[in-house]
Amino acid sequence: MSIVRRKSEVPVESRVMFGGRGEVEAHKILVGADEMYGKGRLFNHVVLKPGCSLGWHVHQGDGETYYFLKGHGEYSDNGSLIPVGPGDMTFVDSGEGHSVENTGDEDLEFIALILYK
Repeated sequence: MSIVRRKSEVPVESRVMFGGRGEVEAHKILVGADEMYGKGRLFNHVVLKPGCSLGWHVHQGDGETYYFLKGHGEYSDNGSLIPVGPGDMTFVDSGEGHSVENTGDEDLEFIALILYK
């Protein structure tokens, strides 16, 4: 399989996630299980506008990595609040929870990858 997907062709979904504030803008880098060879369920470029958040949620059977590209936020790692910014990486394992909030005055952008355990 070979894929070239232009920016204008990338599916974008905007919605409130896990009871967070405002909408999460998810640019889908890979779409569907086939593009991830069944190893994961999400590979997105996520954008949170100032004041927006992706609400608290717990992972079961998978783990999620965030790699922060731009902006500043506050990441909740099982309830411990940690400031995050460009170049930072976070990981939450199956059975653990997390959330993230944009606490800055510019967009908070990160790559999100969910792989099955």
